[in-house]
Amino acid sequence: MGRTPSQILTFWLSEHPSIVAFRWSHTQSWGSTWSFLFTSIAFYLFLSFLLRFFLSLLHRSGRPVPLGPLPAIHSLTMAIVSATIFAGILLSTASEIHETRWFWRRSKTPFQWLLCFPLGTRPSGRVFFWSYVYYLSRFFHMLRTFFTIIRRRRLPIFQLLNHSFMTCMSFLWLEFSQSFQVLAILSITLVYSVVYGYRFWTSIGLPSACFPFVLNCQIVVLGCHLAFHVGVLLLHFMKGGCNGIGAWVFNSLLNGVILFLFLNFYVKIHMGKRKSSEIVVAGHQRADMATIKSKAS
Repeated sequence: MGRTPSQILTFWLSEHPSIVAFRWSHTQSWGSTWSFLFTSIAFYLFLSFLLRFFLSLLHRSGRPVPLGPLPAIHSLTMAIVSATIFAGILLSTASEIHETRWFWRRSKTPFQWLLCFPLGTRPSGRVFFWSYVYYLSRFFHMLRTFFTIIRRRRLPIFQLLNHSFMTCMSFLWLEFSQSFQVLAILSITLVYSVVYGYRFWTSIGLPSACFPFVLNCQIVVLGCHLAFHVGVLLLHFMKGGCNGIGAWVFNSLLNGVILFLFLNFYVKIHMGKRKSSEIVVAGHQRADMATIKSKAS
């Protein structure tokens, strides 16, 4: 008897032998060493500055360089990848809770397990397979920085820092079996599937939202992560400790820096819009005054 589509999907996203038997290893997992992490991020930053430098020398007109369908293809691909990771880690989490709940059910609820892995948790199995896929996807995210440099003729410092920090955090999640990473990946990939779908929507010429949609989505994610971090801290002291708490502290610092950068960027956008609207209003008022004076004379 054939399997149903849901059973086929469940098998390929959570029950495949490669997923179940996954193990984070410096010798078997590509990109799993500290040297690779630091080298790749340094190369990403160097290439971004180098691209900006050459564009400033070779293309002085200031006009954006046409990229054709590349940004749209990248956005569509990232939307599909993010949706796949979200579905995969969601099904894998359900399977892990069902199979291992006997081990921790007396001390934790499923939600508490999502926030606080038991001490001694190893980076192996279904959940960590999708965490590894998410880590690898961070390098594909970085391509958007090069699109921004080519089109806008400037270095997106915020993007550079954000991508570098997020790649470091996803590496720490695997290296130290850090708690809370499941909820973090679920929230990030869910929002990314929407955000990149929206970017694909607008890149093919369809109408955009009347508010900073992408930025608001990112603020929501960071707000959720702040709440998750508070939950991890409470459970760490109330339930006898959470796995990877040292990496969690460093992760919290990086998240704090990203949140500060986001809020600073958010305020600048709104202040810029406010100033531009005030200039437009002042211009209209001056035009009205000039019209009144001309009529009076």
